[in-house]
This record gives sequence, structure tokens and C-alpha cells, in this order.
Amino acid sequence: MIDLDSFDVLSFDCYGTIIDWERGILAALEPVFDAHGVLLPSKETLELFGEFESRLEGGEYMEYRVVLQRVLDAFGARLGFTPSSGEREAFALSVSDWPPFPDSSRALKALHTKYKLAIISNVDDDLFAHSARRLDMTFDWIITAQQVRSYKPSLQNFHRAFERIGVPRARQLHVAQSLFHDIAPAKSLGLSTVWVNRRKAKGGTGATPPASATPDLEVPDLETLASHANVLGDGGPG
Repeated sequence: MIDLDSFDVLSFDCYGTIIDWERGILAALEPVFDAHGVLLPSKETLELFGEFESRLEGGEYMEYRVVLQRVLDAFGARLGFTPSSGEREAFALSVSDWPPFPDSSRALKALHTKYKLAIISNVDDDLFAHSARRLDMTFDWIITAQQVRSYKPSLQNFHRAFERIGVPRARQLHVAQSLFHDIAPAKSLGLSTVWVNRRKAKGGTGATPPASATPDLEVPDLETLASHANVLGDGGPG
């Protein structure tokens, strides 16, 4: 196991790692699918989301709310329906309602007693602000796709984080669920990484495209990471 005492900063992906975006995505799509008579298993729904989202994020930059609107358009084109303007807007804003994982807030607050915390997220500033309020957390640095005008796995997002955080890479640990968006690019830049494998019991890659990468540590959730860092029950929230 890596020495967690050797880091000063933990940087986090947000959606999929801290926020249960798959639950949020499925909840936001359910009324749209119901309205248009679409029956699609959750596994296929999430895989299509990952396909559409990554393709859109890999092109010319657009705000994440626009990415989500166009993801919904792509679902309609693939499944034979035309989403209404209201459905497109509601889906774009649904990020605000995506719930945190049950362990996220407590674990982050405990980790914050030992480390400075950063967010590196594929999202708009105002949408992330809603998620931060749900977590009741203040992060030391927040780097969004909107600020960088690109989406992970672009290395630009990590380079912006290095500029903002300003610690040697050896002192920063990147924590994320997505091998595709986070672990692979972070490793290519020499960062140590923790893979939060929240999908281990489900199998598949869910709403993220498949990728191959070898993290330095694998944990099932953030509470386990906080336990490894010896901050739960020792200066962290009870």
C-alpha cells in the first residue's frame, strides 16, 4: 500500500466518486423515458450515457449543461423520440439533485483534518456549487471543466490543477472512480492515484467508457480511504 502520510493534498473527481451520478442520471432520465414510452435496462442506459457524453466532451468545448442537453438529444436520436425543451432543460439542471454517496461527507470532512482537498471535475461552476452544498464541504481548490474549457481525460485539466495547487506532484494524491477520465491521465502525469471502485459489486464500467490503468491503491469507498489514512475516529467526525 502507498504511504498516505507522504501526501499533503488529495485531489478528487466529484461525479461517480463523491456524488452518486449514476443514481442521479437514472432518476433524471426516468420521467423522460416514461413520457416517450422508452423501456431500457439501467445497464444499457448508463453505457449509452457514457458513450454520448465522452464523444461530446471530446469535441469543441461547450458548458456541461449543454453537454447534458445534447446527451438527451442523442438518446432521443438512438431510441426514437424527440425530447421537449423542458425535458432538455430539466436534464441539464438535474446535476443539482444528484445525491452524494452516504459515506462521502463524513469521509471528506475527516480527510480534511489531515490534508488539503481539491476538486478536479468535468462540470460547470454553478452546478458544482449545488453539489458542494449537499456535501456541506468547503474545498481548498475547485478546478472545473468550465474554468479550463476542456474535459478530462484532457491533461489540460490536471495541468491547471498543478498551477493552482502549487505542491510537488509527489505530494498530491488523486482519488477517483473513473479509470478513463482520471486514473489513466493522472498516472501518465506521474501522480499517485487511488481508485474508488464503487462499481465492483455491479460489474461493467457504468456511465464511463472502459479504460485500462493501474492505480496505486484500490478502495471500495471514501470511508475506507479515510480509515487507511487514520482519520476516522481520530480527529475526524464521529
